[in-house]
Amino acid sequence: MTNTNLPILEFLLKNYKNFNSRATRDATLSYWRHVEGGGKMFWAVAGAMSSAQLGITLAPAIRAGLIHGLSVTGANLEESLFRLVAHHSYKDFPEYRYFTKEHDTQILEQRMRRVTDTSIPEDEAFRAVEKYIVPMWTNATKDHTRRFWHEYFYELIQKIDPKLYEGNPEECWLLAAARAKLPVVVPGYEDSTFGNIFASHVKTNECDASIVKSGIEYMADFYDRYQELSTGKGIGFFQIGGGIAGDFPICVVPSIKYDLSQPVKPWSYFCQISDSTTSYGSYSGATPNEKITWDKLTQDTPMFVIESDATIVVPLMLNALLEAKQNPQAANALIQKYGV
Repeated sequence: MTNTNLPILEFLLKNYKNFNSRATRDATLSYWRHVEGGGKMFWAVAGAMSSAQLGITLAPAIRAGLIHGLSVTGANLEESLFRLVAHHSYKDFPEYRYFTKEHDTQILEQRMRRVTDTSIPEDEAFRAVEKYIVPMWTNATKDHTRRFWHEYFYELIQKIDPKLYEGNPEECWLLAAARAKLPVVVPGYEDSTFGNIFASHVKTNECDASIVKSGIEYMADFYDRYQELSTGKGIGFFQIGGGIAGDFPICVVPSIKYDLSQPVKPWSYFCQISDSTTSYGSYSGATPNEKITWDKLTQDTPMFVIESDATIVVPLMLNALLEAKQNPQAANALIQKYGV
């Protein structure tokens, strides 16, 4: 390495030449050129990325102004909070591939909920957070107030006494997003642990379902957020995984165009990291070209597909981008040196 101030960026430029590594390099450089030119970037995050501690790089990227909005599953939203308050109680299971049903039954009896090679502690995470958020819901029911799902978590994570932190707050993306007041959508939040807990309190008449704004209201609000974010150089779309976390927000462009009959800028960049292969009707494995037919992307949109594990690729990309953000002149000189 010749430039120790930008080691990750130089590693990527020097070594990533072909196949998925080239896609990673090219997507990173296109991302950098977009934000350096004043563009913004919207992230869609599926999978168990918060449990996998993606916040280690995601939180600094939010603080550095590399991420300007998020669409996340309800699970990723709450699991970022869990990692902050219950980090020491998590257990890892690197040998999970060799587990039997009896092994997983033992994990259940330990009141742990396994997510691949790690596990969320029920008492220290679910039940501890429940004590704080349920009163917020019951008070909202009494006061007849309504909020988006993420707004309850934005308030809660900023109210928690730092003495209760077990994880590093600098590595909590939810805390970084709340402090930055980042626009967030949480489509299908019902499909999460706290979505289920909320439903149980609705069933017992302790909470009114209407205190949480609906997914339709999320989209109605997102029309305005998108128009704000897409001013100037426009906003790109960076997607981890597939499913509703990605499909919900990317649809905002054709919906504004066809359903509201209003002018709208297309997404100005697209990158998806997924290990899903293209198959019949698969959204996660659909190629970007398919999105052209839905008027979500255009033939001129820079498009990248990285068929890999996001827990490997994203930290590399974000660290390279953070280096570039901290020293743009050196980054551009390095990019020119390697001729890309």
